[in-house]
Amino acid sequence: MSKLSLGPVGITLNVSADDTYLKEAAEAEELGYSAIWLPGGQIDSLDRIAKIVGATASVPVVPGIIPLDVYRAAEVAALYAQLQASAPDRFVVGLGGPQQPRPLGPLGDYLDELDHAKPPVVAGRRILAALGPRKLELARDRAAGAVALLVTPAYTRQARRVLGDQPTLVISQMLVLDTDAARARQAARVPLSFLSGVSGYRANFARMGFTDRDVADLSDRLVDELVIWGDPATVAARLREFRDAGADHIALHVRHEAGQPAPLAAARQLAPALF
Repeated sequence: MSKLSLGPVGITLNVSADDTYLKEAAEAEELGYSAIWLPGGQIDSLDRIAKIVGATASVPVVPGIIPLDVYRAAEVAALYAQLQASAPDRFVVGLGGPQQPRPLGPLGDYLDELDHAKPPVVAGRRILAALGPRKLELARDRAAGAVALLVTPAYTRQARRVLGDQPTLVISQMLVLDTDAARARQAARVPLSFLSGVSGYRANFARMGFTDRDVADLSDRLVDELVIWGDPATVAARLREFRDAGADHIALHVRHEAGQPAPLAAARQLAPALF
């Protein structure tokens, strides 16, 4: 299986009720971002993915991630077949979950269904959200690679060792484009306050050396290591640490509160420092 080509840096765009996100996707591609990502929780219809493929010229479009307990494998396979016919290899099937005890069984069953679809959703065109070693192994063996969120460069090195050289390792990196520490950390703590309650993330925080107190308080240490904040040069330098640690692709996930740049505005400011 050849390495999945996503390019160096992609951008995660928010879905809007109107077609604004389609124009944003087209502009992001023109700015040089090599993949367009969609937050899985905002995908109220799989047609959103097809629309972004249609609005852009050549970049891969990746939902990060399609929740297995929301969309059936048959629905994903039908979209994949449609887009392979109209825009070959533009749709990368990002999959994750379910958030339940012993998730590997249901995830394996879902992958079996994709394998046996007509046409099959081949392993080389799908990527799995993975943090723990067993999910990383599954991503290595049954997909093109793994997507990891809220991790450190040290974790990235460990994940690369589990995956080996060939599978693609994507780091979904949260960032706040703000040089004011208090404001930036406040924006970062909004998603962290929810995600720190999800068992898979809490377990991985512990594996990375964060204490129960770090997690309970959302300490400055935890925030600063997991969410990049600062000016474009600072962000670019931190991203290089992940590339040096073994990441093939980084999907930027811009967080913002009032007065801070939203995803496309941040993408514009970051582009000169990244490309």
